[in-house]
Amino acid sequence: MLSIVIVNWNAGHQLRDCISSIRDLHGDVLTRIVVVDNASSDDSLNGIEFLGIPVTIIRNESNLGFAAACNQGAAIATTPYLLFLNPDTRLYENSLDTPLSFMANPENAKIGICGIQLINESGQVDRSCARFPTPLVFLLQSVGLNKLPGLRRFSLHRTDWDHATTRTVDHVIGAFFLVRRSLFEQLQGFDERFFVYLEDLDFSRRAHLNGWQSVYLTRAQAFHAGGGTSKQVKAARLFYSIRSRLLYGFKHFSPAAAWAVLAVTILLEPISRIVFSVVRANWRDAFYTLQGYRMLLQALPSTLRTAIQKN
Repeated sequence: MLSIVIVNWNAGHQLRDCISSIRDLHGDVLTRIVVVDNASSDDSLNGIEFLGIPVTIIRNESNLGFAAACNQGAAIATTPYLLFLNPDTRLYENSLDTPLSFMANPENAKIGICGIQLINESGQVDRSCARFPTPLVFLLQSVGLNKLPGLRRFSLHRTDWDHATTRTVDHVIGAFFLVRRSLFEQLQGFDERFFVYLEDLDFSRRAHLNGWQSVYLTRAQAFHAGGGTSKQVKAARLFYSIRSRLLYGFKHFSPAAAWAVLAVTILLEPISRIVFSVVRANWRDAFYTLQGYRMLLQALPSTLRTAIQKN
């Protein structure tokens, strides 16, 4: 019934912990686990074939990015449901049975994506749902104004809601992203122009435009550490997050709005970020900002060529 796709990049013990949690609780509903490794240099793959549950490993010789790796894993799965799962998650007793039963209910036939309640390292419920961004949301986010009390409703993530109730939402984050195979095939998978970040939001947006719904289900929970292996490369994380924002803008906004987001991102955001870092005396973040924007400026021509490709 279900295939789980896990994209790994230097996840260390987290990958084994994740797979072990699947083995201990969910062997009866699971057809296969596909681990797509994006050229890890650590020992995270060591021994995962011997954890007592069938695991197929795809070893990429280079880091192809998250979206492309997800598509690789989905391509060899044949089940009606696909779960894209981060390696920094651990499943609980009801993490799979409950959302699968929910999706199988004929009344929920137009629900294409399901997320569940994610519990963080502090034992609290993560704010794991997001709204589809408007140009204004991206513009305010670029200069940090969405952090002001009166403007927090313009944040991408739904921090204005306690995530205590099941509801239809714009987007559930890709840490636990349960998708109908029929929908995945209809949309031809994730857009591989997004190397990492916002590929799941783009997928949810396209699903919505095709008449599908996303649901956040609170009857099931899983653990999610958050940040994952991207914590290891903060400057690169900043670069890829901003790059994905620009790609999303050119794909889903009007040309004028997309160019406005680009202008603010390039001209104002680095100044805003550095000012905030200096005020907090966080010189390391200021350094990462400079590194990340240097990477962005170097990659800007290729990013723009990618952004204006036919969707």
